[in-house]
Amino acid sequence: MKIILAPDKFKGSLTGQEFCNVVSDVLISQLPHAEILRVPLADGGDGTIEVVNYYLKGKTINVKASNPFFQPIEASYLFSESTKTAFIEMAEASGHKLLTTDELDVKNATTLGTGELILDAMQKGAKTIILGIGGSATNDCGIGMATALGYRFLDENNDEVKPIGANLSRIKTIDDSNMNPKMNNASFKVACDVSNPLYGKNGAALVYAKQKGASPEDIMMLDQGLRDFSKVLDAHFNIDSQNTKGAGAAGGMGIGAFTFLNTNLTPGIDLVKDIADFDNKILGADWIITGEGSLDEQTLSGKAVIGVLNTARINKMPVATFCGQILLDDEALETLGITFSDSIMNHAKNFDDAISNTRSYLKRISENFCKYLE
Repeated sequence: MKIILAPDKFKGSLTGQEFCNVVSDVLISQLPHAEILRVPLADGGDGTIEVVNYYLKGKTINVKASNPFFQPIEASYLFSESTKTAFIEMAEASGHKLLTTDELDVKNATTLGTGELILDAMQKGAKTIILGIGGSATNDCGIGMATALGYRFLDENNDEVKPIGANLSRIKTIDDSNMNPKMNNASFKVACDVSNPLYGKNGAALVYAKQKGASPEDIMMLDQGLRDFSKVLDAHFNIDSQNTKGAGAAGGMGIGAFTFLNTNLTPGIDLVKDIADFDNKILGADWIITGEGSLDEQTLSGKAVIGVLNTARINKMPVATFCGQILLDDEALETLGITFSDSIMNHAKNFDDAISNTRSYLKRISENFCKYLE
């Protein structure tokens, strides 16, 4: 019997690797002849970098880069020398997490630091660069990132504009004649889990700018900037930016990555599955065990568990879910294709007990699964 362990983290209590350790110990003791394969996953959110490094086995590179307000900070990314692959999280240099609430000022923020991390990775020989674009403090449509890579954004007088969101409406032309030549030797993959258009009521500014420190006036100015700049992008790259799915992700970094990095936007779980070689590893499996902290309506929008279920359905493999809590009814679980399910909350006295004793309850669930197989 071949069993695949492919969980996401239980946020706040258990990493995917720890899940694999607990469950595999039980399965090995109860099913000594089974082949147990650990394939922890993530969906592009926090914790993804640790999961990616489980497969890349890279090292952390620390570099000087610009924070959202052009100030020097130390930021890091992962680099695998053997595969020439870098994994960069936008939030490391251009993230909300770098600033206090009082410091947030999205109209004056830049993604320059993210571009500096990409540049450093290319200089170190990276041929594949995977970029996660969650958690940004910016709304500059990626022009800061592009500036670091040699693009210039010019106003009506052919003067270069400072790459911040407040200046998007000033840009009339894009000069890519001095683009860094290393861009020609690198391929990019971008993890993007939202489908927002660039501007309008569901766009980058109106949906996300308030939480990044924008006033109502700032939001309308930024939205107009995205509208104006989209025309420049469309003319230069011969695209329809507003109708590019995910264009509005991370303050317009979605369309910035699509154009300036010449790449498509991919759901985070799909990218991680690709890095893990998931589709090949599960061949011949009898069961896939997956799980996450909460199996609920949000799961349906593209979390790791759905990524597993989609692959299992194609391969006609049964799936078991071991979760922190399950908020979907039995009918919904059956529709998703889940054959066996159990949760920590089914066994714990209360939420605090569940968090404190996650491992022991997960062990119990694993034992129950073994009995189910008998």
